Amino acid sequence: MNKTDDLVVLIKEQFHSMSKGHKQIAEYILSHYDKAAFMTAIKLGESAGVSESTIVRFAMALGFEGYPELQKSLQDMVRNKLTTIQRMDMNSELSQSMMLRSVLKADLSNMKMTIEELNTEIYEEIVDEVYAAKTVYIMGVRSSAPLAQFLGYYLNFILDNVRIVTSGINDILEQVIHIGEKDTLICISFPRYSRKVIEAVKFAKKRNASVVSITDSYKSPLTKYSKLILTAKSDIASFVDSLVAPMSLINALIVSIGFRKKQEVAEHFKYLEKIWDEYDVYIEKDDASENDNS
Repeated sequence: MNKTDDLVVLIKEQFHSMSKGHKQIAEYILSHYDKAAFMTAIKLGESAGVSESTIVRFAMALGFEGYPELQKSLQDMVRNKLTTIQRMDMNSELSQSMMLRSVLKADLSNMKMTIEELNTEIYEEIVDEVYAAKTVYIMGVRSSAPLAQFLGYYLNFILDNVRIVTSGINDILEQVIHIGEKDTLICISFPRYSRKVIEAVKFAKKRNASVVSITDSYKSPLTKYSKLILTAKSDIASFVDSLVAPMSLINALIVSIGFRKKQEVAEHFKYLEKIWDEYDVYIEKDDASENDNS
């Protein structure tokens, strides 16, 4: 049995044979799984009316190595089911300083897990796919839209065949209507997943385009329709999605693709610098110093 997908079933099946303490934990998890998924063992014990050690024994009785594995299973189960209100409620009892530390630690943890789980062979294949594509479509909506815009912005300096697909006047499917077998679609999507994005990915696969997904895990609904998958952790610290690890991964892709055309990119930026200077696009250091002194 897959512990992540069938955790609720697992708990219900074993409920009648559980001890009194374990039943208290089970009842709390089944009633408040959205909150329990993000509690420490101590906090969960307090909420269920048992000790921390009982929480650990409960996890092991279900077949987990310990509480962290049970907690991760719970988080995987609820990630795409949480509403914005539920996300806000998860950390409602934290002080401002505790909230700050909680968010920063979560981002650091996401970065660490992303590095540990990174498949470099797939990463290199994706760089090859993007570099060789006739047209590169980069799709991201809602909270993933800034990631798509960022990737598209920089790839446009490197390649001349990039299209950004996001929410706008035209429907997403209309924006990828001409995609074909020599094209690559980079889809960036994290929970909660958009139905329109899934439809567009299915359409691209049907048109024999190469689909590359940047998402949170291999349980993402995008993986079913993707040729290549890169995962970046975005575990919830609050109602805001954590996009630090995905952004870092996208940065790496931009640099790797850019180095394929290192000389051309260098020449392109030399030309751009002349244009920027001619039209006074950026504030120079001397101008900034004058403003500080005035």
